[in-house]
Amino acid sequence: MQKKRAATVWFWREVPEMSDGGYVSNIELINDVQLLLSEKRTSLALMRTGIAVLALPLSVLSLLIATSRYYRVFDVLSFLIPLFVLLLFLVVLGVYLIYHAMRRMRHYDRMIQKIKSGHLEISEFID
Repeated sequence: MQKKRAATVWFWREVPEMSDGGYVSNIELINDVQLLLSEKRTSLALMRTGIAVLALPLSVLSLLIATSRYYRVFDVLSFLIPLFVLLLFLVVLGVYLIYHAMRRMRHYDRMIQKIKSGHLEISEFID
């Protein structure tokens, strides 16, 4: 049997944990990090959506408070109760979207850190 030689090109590195004994390039690792960063951007967009959904009930409540002298609460209670249920649903949805986005971003950060710690030669390029 022939002994495998490590690649001499600077951007190839032998990875012992690969089952087929192959090589993984730094370019592939950087592409993986770029993919993770794009998914992190998607999580940031989800967080932005959650903040917007959370701001909507606050705006509606402030409008109701500002115009409260023009109506009596007990006269329009049949309209206010469904409105408050809808606003509560929007608050719960906004909090869920923000929480889910933060959880995913931490997950992507951990994956990027794992790649950086496992491949020191590219860690200087990834901040």
